[in-house]
Amino acid sequence: MAKKKIYEALVDGASAGLVDAALFAYVQERCPQVNNKKLVRASLLALTDPHLADRNILQTIYSLSIKKRLEDLHATGSATSEKSERDKKAPPAELQGLHPG
Repeated sequence: MAKKKIYEALVDGASAGLVDAALFAYVQERCPQVNNKKLVRASLLALTDPHLADRNILQTIYSLSIKKRLEDLHATGSATSEKSERDKKAPPAELQGLHPG
């Protein structure tokens, strides 16, 4: 149910001409529980809604969702990629916790 409220706030804000940070602030004001992941999911709902056909609104929602998704990737991506790089460099015995004996 929260996704629907976020969706409505997103569409209402975009319809009012809000973009980027102003649109996200508007959605946060109406739905304090919103985070980037929930916003991206609600955006996908809006982008697939056949009743929503205004190109400007769709572009605004699309832009904000991509921006928020990339923020999440940058926030978590650096720690994940460092770990995967260490795993690639480690010999298989060390990865499995096995020591030659």
